[in-house]
Amino acid sequence: MGEPQTVTIDRIGADGDGIAGLDDDSLAYLPYTLPGEEVRTGGLTKRGQGWTSSAEILAPSPFRQTAPCPHFGACGGCTLQHWQDAPYAEWKSAQVLAALVRAGFADVAMAPLARTPPHDRRRVDLALFRDGKTVAVGLHRHRGADVIDLHTCLVIEPKLVALIGALRQAMPGISGLRRTGSALANMLDSGIDLLLRTDALLSADDRLALADLAKQAGAARISWALGDGPPETASQLAPIVTNLAGAAVSPPTGTFLQASRAGAAAITAAVLAGLPATIASRGTVIELFAGCGTLTFALAERARVVAYEGNAAAYAALRSAITGRRIEAVHRDLARQPLMVKELAGAAAIVLDPPFVGAAAQMQAIAGSGVMRVIYVSCNPAALARDARVLRDAGYTLATATPVDQFLWSAAVESVCVFERERVKRR
Repeated sequence: MGEPQTVTIDRIGADGDGIAGLDDDSLAYLPYTLPGEEVRTGGLTKRGQGWTSSAEILAPSPFRQTAPCPHFGACGGCTLQHWQDAPYAEWKSAQVLAALVRAGFADVAMAPLARTPPHDRRRVDLALFRDGKTVAVGLHRHRGADVIDLHTCLVIEPKLVALIGALRQAMPGISGLRRTGSALANMLDSGIDLLLRTDALLSADDRLALADLAKQAGAARISWALGDGPPETASQLAPIVTNLAGAAVSPPTGTFLQASRAGAAAITAAVLAGLPATIASRGTVIELFAGCGTLTFALAERARVVAYEGNAAAYAALRSAITGRRIEAVHRDLARQPLMVKELAGAAAIVLDPPFVGAAAQMQAIAGSGVMRVIYVSCNPAALARDARVLRDAGYTLATATPVDQFLWSAAVESVCVFERERVKRR
């Protein structure tokens, strides 16, 4: 334990905490503080190479505001509601800019931050915790294990807010939830797609109760799994459909979708804008980490697409929806079996939307492929900095970078970066 100190917040770190220097020149990471504020730490505890604690605000920033959500400060979903919008938005864009500067790009042409409004998020991953006859439904406490029982949320769509209340009523009667579980919900065009994970088997009465929950909550499908096991359908009231650029896709339960509608639209628009102005009739766009087609079907309106995806269920959903379109879907784990240079060479463009850890296994082949246009969709500035450095070292320049605030009031920021390579003239 470290003794309390009075410090001044220097900046906001990548996780949304204020960072201040301590008397011994180590760093303190203090949640819910803002740059320029004078604060008094609590008893400091070790965090990585630095320290953390709660903080008493002695001299507040002029950019501090009252957080609009009553759960702010407990619920770990939002960490920056106390910051006024203009400096908050500037900080989000700066995270992408700093990543690209670390990668070696100077004079970055940053597009304005694409914004996600409140109540636009269509995906939520809730925690469940039973305490006797009651069940808490919500998110974990900020850097804590206990579940904050949510009664409202200003980020997710209203139907998902209503789902929280429906789960709170239904789950106490589910014997398959003995202590802990989770509820992952995607808002599809056909209704809510809910994946429940519990710590015990469902009874016959539990399955009937879930069917009632589906009717009450407007859930087109409720799937269930024991712990981390494979899911099975517990109740389905309607076909599972979501529209992706005019294609009717039936995604697997719990699948990855862009978290908000506005965010998905902004990312798609930036990717399409980054494609070459003209693509030859036989030109091909190679898409890596395609999922169930979030970008694929929009890309296919501009060119032939070869889409690679490693998750079997997402690949199956993508493949089943491509009839009549210029799309070839390939099932391939790009972390274990990345594409080789010769498989990438000749493409009109490469589009990749890797997971949070980035695409380290794939970047050397992309950089060596000679493809003139690479469009990288990132959800992690640290991974972007590492992967973009590979392109920079191979001679690519940065054409545009579009930051996207898809996860409102959190520290997370996404981006679409378009890299170009000059064509080498043959003698």
